[in-house]
Amino acid sequence: MIKDEGGQSLTEFAVILPIFLLLVCGIFDFGRLMYAYMNMNNVAQETVRLGGFDRKDSEIVAFAKNYVHLGDASNLKVTISPVEAVRHSGDYVTVTLEYPFTYVTPIISKLLPAPTVKAASTIRVE
Repeated sequence: MIKDEGGQSLTEFAVILPIFLLLVCGIFDFGRLMYAYMNMNNVAQETVRLGGFDRKDSEIVAFAKNYVHLGDASNLKVTISPVEAVRHSGDYVTVTLEYPFTYVTPIISKLLPAPTVKAASTIRVE
């Protein structure tokens, strides 16, 4: 007696497909998060160099928002310490950047809270 097992593969595929797609989307979101982290560190390092050249805070913020490649630059929060009024040659200036990360996968966004990607860099003012 020969059994017809034609629908077995389709059933197994239907059971495994959602798990596989969730895994692929999770890998994609994790890659995006790592890219955001590396980009923010690069932007922080390049932006703090302007502070080291004793540029104005408005120039530093504009450069950071123009240099970031994560989507909407208006969501980027730039904190400069100390402010330009009290910054003198020989002091250290720190630029801290924060950007809210959003997941692409809807299931992951409901399971995990959206992180804020942060980066900071310090340099001496010349």
